[in-house]
Amino acid sequence: MSTRRTPSGGESMDQVLAEARRREKTYRERALKLFPWICARCGREFSGKRLRELTVHHKDHNHDNNPPDGSNWELLCLFCHDNEHSRYVDEQWYDDAEPGREPEKPSTSYKAFAGLDALLKNKK
Repeated sequence: MSTRRTPSGGESMDQVLAEARRREKTYRERALKLFPWICARCGREFSGKRLRELTVHHKDHNHDNNPPDGSNWELLCLFCHDNEHSRYVDEQWYDDAEPGREPEKPSTSYKAFAGLDALLKNKK
């Protein structure tokens, strides 16, 4: 099986991956200049060789949205970044609500504190 499959744009897979790595290197370098080297979720600090464990997370999950001010980025450690994407996938899998529509709240007739006021009156 060849690694030279052709994506829809006519480029080889190697070209697409090379372009993605080039783009990532560019925005990662900018993010590391803009933000402190701390995971935005767990607060761990990174420096030296461990700095490679700090990744750039796109808040809107769109890797093409790279504003110069870094407003779509946050630095996350590998573990928190993986967790964030897992949560996003889980949310998409289980969330069948339509955009702009409030989710329906389940109705129940159970009243957890019904009769509590009567019990409290008897204590006095």
